[in-house]
Amino acid sequence: MRVFVTGATGFVGSAVVQDLLAAGHQVLGLARSDASAATLAATGAEVHRGDLEDLDSLRAGATQAEGVIHTGFVHDFTRFAEMCALDARVIAALGNALAGSNRPLVITSGTALVSPGQLAVETTRVGPHTHHPRAASEQAADAAQAIGVNTRVVRLSPSVHGAGDHGFVPLLINLAREKGCAGYIGEGQNQWSAVHRLDAARLYRLALERGETGARYHGVGEQAIAFRDIATAIGKGLDLPVTPQPPEHFGWFGGFAGLDCPASSELTQAQLGWKPEHPGLLADLDPAGSYFSA
Repeated sequence: MRVFVTGATGFVGSAVVQDLLAAGHQVLGLARSDASAATLAATGAEVHRGDLEDLDSLRAGATQAEGVIHTGFVHDFTRFAEMCALDARVIAALGNALAGSNRPLVITSGTALVSPGQLAVETTRVGPHTHHPRAASEQAADAAQAIGVNTRVVRLSPSVHGAGDHGFVPLLINLAREKGCAGYIGEGQNQWSAVHRLDAARLYRLALERGETGARYHGVGEQAIAFRDIATAIGKGLDLPVTPQPPEHFGWFGGFAGLDCPASSELTQAQLGWKPEHPGLLADLDPAGSYFSA
């Protein structure tokens, strides 16, 4: 299959590209800059110039492909709602290019918005009643399906970890360095799910190859890690104290640090034959590992 991949040089998207190529697919990857284009070409993928705000470039890329995997997202979490609204427009543009063709469109969402405080499962829908900003992506996928697009949704855990991570865990590590302690909120018993980026990459490919229209699949390797355990691993890696802190300690990240969002991937594993194989988050946070080499 010739697959158009957005976010093709990003942390998750670059792993998706490698997994697709290794499985024998052709990849047309979105590249915004000359440097990204060179990086992408070096992997053996074709380059399609454009960016997430150039909707015409997205439609053109999707038109050239037999399937689309959308991993791109503008990771400006200080403007999170705005970036989620942009993602909905991106999904609509990709959907318009694929409508009525049966070519699959795999989009990205998150497990954390599904059912906070309860174990999130694949059968729970994120509908128009859900006001979390990230819900816009799934709502856009549903709107695309309504016009004849073969959509599938991969919901990622709040921690997608591994070498090269520049997401939430490095943010927490940098904050601990800055503040002189690794913090958690309350008793730190709120739970996060997690998945290794290489396991997530394989999930995207399987969702493309084997997924069903409208299905939700969970990128969850570990379904419930206490946030205090994450903070403890960070404290150990930096040789810093681990202490309870108010939400204000985390700045704009305070809402994320307090999330209680365990999630299951039981149905995903059964339906797609996907099984996480790579190290878990706490194992990846070993003091000798890549997270603490800088």
